[in-house]
Amino acid sequence: MLAMTEALHLLDPLTLPLAGSRLIEASAGTGKTWTIAALYLRLVLGHGDHGGRPPQPLGPSRILVMTFTRAATRELSDRIRARLIEAAQCFRGAAEPAPHDTFLHDLIADHGDDPAGEVRSQAAYRLALAAEAMDEAAVHTIDAWCQRMLREHAFDSGNLFDEELVADEAELLAQAMHDVWRREVYPLDIAPLEALLAVWPSVAVMQQQVQPLLHQTELLGADAQPRATLQDWLPAWVDTRRTTLAQLKTGWADKARRIAGWINAQQQGGANPFNGNLLREASLEAWIGQIVAWADDPNADLLVLLPDTGRIRLTPDGIRKAYKKAHAPPPLPPEFADFDMLQQRLDALEPLAPRLLRHLAHHVARRLDQLKRRSARFGFADLQARLDRALSPEAGEAGERLRQSILAQYPVALIDEFQDTSPLQYRLFDRLYRVADNDPATGLLLIGDPKQSIYGFRGADIYSYLQVRQATEGRHHVLGTNFRSTRALIGAVNTVFVQAERRWSGGAFAFAKEGPLALPFEPVEARGRHEV
Repeated sequence: MLAMTEALHLLDPLTLPLAGSRLIEASAGTGKTWTIAALYLRLVLGHGDHGGRPPQPLGPSRILVMTFTRAATRELSDRIRARLIEAAQCFRGAAEPAPHDTFLHDLIADHGDDPAGEVRSQAAYRLALAAEAMDEAAVHTIDAWCQRMLREHAFDSGNLFDEELVADEAELLAQAMHDVWRREVYPLDIAPLEALLAVWPSVAVMQQQVQPLLHQTELLGADAQPRATLQDWLPAWVDTRRTTLAQLKTGWADKARRIAGWINAQQQGGANPFNGNLLREASLEAWIGQIVAWADDPNADLLVLLPDTGRIRLTPDGIRKAYKKAHAPPPLPPEFADFDMLQQRLDALEPLAPRLLRHLAHHVARRLDQLKRRSARFGFADLQARLDRALSPEAGEAGERLRQSILAQYPVALIDEFQDTSPLQYRLFDRLYRVADNDPATGLLLIGDPKQSIYGFRGADIYSYLQVRQATEGRHHVLGTNFRSTRALIGAVNTVFVQAERRWSGGAFAFAKEGPLALPFEPVEARGRHEV
């Protein structure tokens, strides 16, 4: 077998401790759903290591199983129910486990040899009862579970009993956008208004930019001045920028002409020393004209050169590289170095768009929340945020009461497809189960494929996954055998990534091999199809 890193352990579903927090890394085809069902059997039976506390058999309503799509919840629930029924029959002696099912063979052996004995009979009864109770099982998507918690714990979560969940927030969102636009944009004077309209010419364009961030405003950082309006800072920002640009433009019409004159002088009286592919007469004329027009226009903002190679060609390094190999560049006039410095100073100016985005995303999010609370309506995206706020330290005693109530309700949680988690989702689990504390009084098993944690298009956040790896250091387990793909394919994939892992300083995934950002590649064995 290819060696695993020391921090990871091959997962044994029969002996994995079911207490504290653990990360289970599972690539596609390695039996993730089968493993979840196996661990579910042990939780129902109260089997094995429970972190030093007495084994506690749990019913389906107390084992939280969470995944990220409705289809996945149905599949998980059906697979778990089928496994419970199969195990109950085998424990009674009415059926035999499949020859390759060493887990079920060993689990039964741990409960004695006599199917009619008290231990085996009681275990079979628990398994059968759990199978019958799967309609009440806590197998949820994260949104459905958050909604249930907010409804069942309305007092401690601070949510109303009679709120309406609306699938389409378009009407409320449009109202929030227009309310903020009227309040923020209408009072602006001409100069700041023109600056804003250069970024967002209409409320519709603003909505396109702001809407994706409304439920992720934490990514923008805290709003340092929540009561400030655009009128409070944008006019001063525009004045400062115009003053700075005026200073930077001073003398550049003449400097640009001197650059052109020097280049033209180099081309007189003999062979052209410049490579015609790197410095064209038409391009030079366009660049100089654009610099002069920018310098002479007090309202012009950033300098844009087309073709954009002018940014490089009119610097000292750029003009030297434009010389043919047979011609040594002469000493350059200072204007080339000045142009290089000009671009650095222009690049250092704070752009308006990101600051506008931060400001208005926070304001629109607050207005949207006000409208929802006023009308007793909320959307799916609010569910996680509301439960997160209810569990936050700012919630005080009510937040801790809510946490303890949920933990009493779900002492153990298995989070499937954890690689798809967002920063908000991880914070929710962490506030409940306190991942780094590894509390033996509860169990949190996080199951996911690290290679898929880069898929931001479906909500994944690789840095949240790396946080989990750090918080569960020393408690990483891996499903190390692929049962789906051919041996040849698995061998080829292992070879490619192992070579990258060895040769690159950042490892195969370019993060790190060790430390808080470590994301190493773990090769797997193949026990799947045999065709070539």
